[in-house]
Amino acid sequence: MGIEETLKFIHGVKWQGSKPGLSRTRALLASLGNPEKSLKFVHIAGTNGKGSTAACIASVLQYAGYNTGLYISPFVLRFNERMQFNGEHITDDELVKLIDEIRPHADAMEDSPTEFEIITALAMKYFVYKGCDIVVLEVGMGGELDSTNVIGTPEAAVITTIGYDHVNELGPELTDIAGAKAGIIKEKTDVVIYGGTDEVIGVFERVCEERGAALRYADFSRISNQELSLEGIAFDFAPYGRVELPLAGAYQAKNAALAISTLELLREKGYKIENKHISGGLKKVRWPGRFECLGTEPVFILDGAHNPQAFEATASSLRGHFDDKKIVFILGVMADKDVDSMIRPIAPIAELFIAVRPDNLRAMETKTLAERLRVYDVPVIECAAVSDGVTEAIHQAGPNGTICAMGSLYFSRQIRSAYDRG
Repeated sequence: MGIEETLKFIHGVKWQGSKPGLSRTRALLASLGNPEKSLKFVHIAGTNGKGSTAACIASVLQYAGYNTGLYISPFVLRFNERMQFNGEHITDDELVKLIDEIRPHADAMEDSPTEFEIITALAMKYFVYKGCDIVVLEVGMGGELDSTNVIGTPEAAVITTIGYDHVNELGPELTDIAGAKAGIIKEKTDVVIYGGTDEVIGVFERVCEERGAALRYADFSRISNQELSLEGIAFDFAPYGRVELPLAGAYQAKNAALAISTLELLREKGYKIENKHISGGLKKVRWPGRFECLGTEPVFILDGAHNPQAFEATASSLRGHFDDKKIVFILGVMADKDVDSMIRPIAPIAELFIAVRPDNLRAMETKTLAERLRVYDVPVIECAAVSDGVTEAIHQAGPNGTICAMGSLYFSRQIRSAYDRG
C-alpha cells in the first residue's frame, strides 16, 4: 500500500466506534509477538495537560541521551505526529511498512479491533523497530480500559489534572473520572500526580494503597518568579534555577513541575538525568496548538482547550498576557460538550464570538453553537467555514486586536491552514 491507502485502512469504517475492554488490543499484540513487552514506559493519564507533560518528559529524556518514543492522542496537524522517535514523526515509509505487517492480523480477528487499538499496536511495533530505550505513552481516554493500558508495570504512572470531560464514558462525578484514570496504576507502580480536590486525591491514595503503589505529588511551591511572553514562559524552580519553556500558557509551569517530579523519580531509579538535562530539555520542548501564537498583527492565539477546566486555564492565561483587553474568539466544539460551562470563563473577556463548525462528524453545528453563545450578551457572528471565521476574526480585530481560536483540537489544522493562507 501507499501512504494514502495506508491511512484509508487505518481510518476504515470497519474499525470505527469505541468498544470497552482490552481483549482486542491484547489479542492483536499477541499475534504480533507482544512488542510492548520489550519496552519501558512512562504512562500518562489525566483530563488536561497530558500532552504537554508528555512532551516535556520526552524532550528531557532525549536531551539526556535516551532513545525516546512519544505516543500522543490526538494529532494536531498530521497523523504521523501520533508516534515520534527522538522528536521526529514516524515517516510515511515506516507507516506503510508497519501497517502492511499489521493488516493481516487485524483482518483475521473475529472481534475486530477499533481504530485506536490498531494505532496503539502500530505504535508498539514502531517503538521496538526504532530501538527505544523508553516510551512516553499518553492515554487516549480514561485509563483503566484505554488500549494503552495493556502494558505491564511502567517506570512511572503519571496523572495530570482531573476535570469534567467524557462524562458519558467515564462517569458523571470527578471521583468517577479519577477512578477511571487511576486504572493505569498497577501493582507496585511508582505514581506521580498533579493533585486536585481532596476527593480526587483520596481516590488516588486509596488505589495506591490497595495496589502497593508508591505515590508522590508535584510540588508547585518550588515555582517562583514566573514571567510570561508570547514566545513562552520562564520561572525559577528549586533547585534548578531559571527554567525556560517555549510554551506560552501560564498553566504550563505546573505541567513542567509535574514533568520534573517524574524525571526526578526516574533519576532515583537509575536513569542518568542531570540538572542540565532538565533545564536543557525543557528549553527545547515543542508542542503545537496549545496557547500557540501564530502571529502578532493582530495577535492570534491557537489553543486546544476543549472542556471547562481547560477553558478556565486559557482564560487565566489570556488575562495574564493581556490584562483586561477584550478578545475576539473563534469557537468550534464537539456536540457532546458542556458548552455553557466552557463559555462562562471567557465571556467576561470576550469582545466578539465567531461560531464555526470543525470538520468532524461529532462537531456541533454552527447555528446551534451560535444560539448557545447569544445568551452571554456578546456579539456573535456565524461563519459557514473555519477559513471564513479566520478571515472575519482578523477583519474584526484589526492589527492591534487579539484573537483566540479554541474549543477543539480537531480544527487546529484548519485554523492554521486558513491563517497561513490569509
